Amino acid sequence: MSAEKQRPLLIVEDDPALLKQLRWAFDGYETLTAVDRESALQQVRRHLPPVVTMDLGLPPDADSVSEGFRLLEQILACAPETKVIVLTGQNDRANALRAIGMGAYDFFAKPFEVEMLGLTLERAFRLYELQQENRRLQAMAQPDVLAGLITRDPELLRVCRTIERVASSDATVMLLGESGTGKELLARGVHQASGRRGERFVAINCAAIPDNLLESELFGYEKGAFTGAAKTTPGKIETANGGTLMLDEIGDLPMALQAKLLRFLQERVIERIGGRQEIPVDVRIVCATHQDLKQLIKDGRFREDLYYRLAEIVVTIPPLRARQGDAALLAHAFVRRFADEQNRGAMTLREDALRAIEAHPWPGNVRELENCMKRAVIMADGNQITVDDIGLDAVPDSGLPPLDLRQARDEAEKRVVIAALGRADGNVVRAAELLGISRPTLYDLMHRLGLK
Repeated sequence: MSAEKQRPLLIVEDDPALLKQLRWAFDGYETLTAVDRESALQQVRRHLPPVVTMDLGLPPDADSVSEGFRLLEQILACAPETKVIVLTGQNDRANALRAIGMGAYDFFAKPFEVEMLGLTLERAFRLYELQQENRRLQAMAQPDVLAGLITRDPELLRVCRTIERVASSDATVMLLGESGTGKELLARGVHQASGRRGERFVAINCAAIPDNLLESELFGYEKGAFTGAAKTTPGKIETANGGTLMLDEIGDLPMALQAKLLRFLQERVIERIGGRQEIPVDVRIVCATHQDLKQLIKDGRFREDLYYRLAEIVVTIPPLRARQGDAALLAHAFVRRFADEQNRGAMTLREDALRAIEAHPWPGNVRELENCMKRAVIMADGNQITVDDIGLDAVPDSGLPPLDLRQARDEAEKRVVIAALGRADGNVVRAAELLGISRPTLYDLMHRLGLK
């Protein structure tokens, strides 16, 4: 029975005699009690019980079912996985059916047999546990294609959902974002979530290779095509056949190569340098750039027809300075990783370091933060990283608050909650302590603000 006592059961009943009887009958559970709607909601938010039994007739008007139905609706909104068993009057079939229609698990008419209610409780608990286990198994079975990405920012989370949706198609994806925002990580996510995951992912940086070598790198060459071409060599496009090719910094592609790339995208065949044979290639293209391609088009430095071939799906990645709470969250993750790599043991960020991290604009984005944390882990004297170890200057916030009072309050709450979650390294209990509220209250606040 000790294991069963760990399972919380909430009994909502305003009749003291019946409440006492139910507590005695179900003492094998951790019985929680409530006598009205407000106290019942407090218990649900505090304990999230798997199963609830509730009377529809609750004060202040016990002869009416309005308060009971309000409570049922609020429980299912607050804890949709909770199994609610409704207790009704003997000839109250209409309200019982209405409760089932709203989402109640089952109903019992008073007076009822305690043994039968006990069997229903066991089935409800068992169903709840099976559903929880099913969710855990599904989460384990489904590969996390963006496992290397750490964020709580709503905008970047929307980007992740977009990546997951478009990955199953063969549409060309264009990733726009500043240097260091994780464009290659998202490109690999597109590949891993697609049907091409078993084939190669090939990446080439168009800005890192001299113009006179870039064509041979992309399209390959035949033996003897030029001085030094001692053997036939396939290019990156051909190497990625069946898989995904990432063209990083596509804005730096020379105009001559833009025309050749456009022909490949239209016909899906290539010719190696010095060759005459057309080679069909089946490859998914993902390109990335930090430049404004539309401005490059106006300046005559990028082909408009190539842009529209590449921009079938455009995804804009927000910079780190625009990702609320992510700087502190990422800093914690980098400190753990580098402390482990450097055999420094457990290391933590002090409050002054966290404040500096949150205030810095991070022009180099995640890459700059990563390098900064690596240097701090190496240079720190003890197991606590201070602002001196990081070497950052705080930057004051010059943004003006919105004039709408409700909007200002909601945005302020959202910023503080996200910052607390970031500072607490995603630990909801610790974040609630920092905010001075209970864990269920924080969950409610996160739900209201649209945070997951």
